[in-house]
Amino acid sequence: MRDKKDNATIDLPGFEPAAPMAPEAKLPPPPRVRRAPRKQEQMDLLGELGPTDASGLPIWQNDPNLDLSGLPIWRRD
Repeated sequence: MRDKKDNATIDLPGFEPAAPMAPEAKLPPPPRVRRAPRKQEQMDLLGELGPTDASGLPIWQNDPNLDLSGLPIWRRD
């Protein structure tokens, strides 16, 4: 906002109307390079856990050191 008492602002250098700009020469974008998609591979995550059922999930086995939720059972001293 200009101060009402400042009438000389228009006379300062840099406040004259801007000269028309020349348009820049635009180059077309370079062609897109197609990359070959990466090959996907199936990882055998459950192979080290032992035998599996028909669905591929590991068979539940009772472990005396674990409770039914799979958490360790702490010894009472």
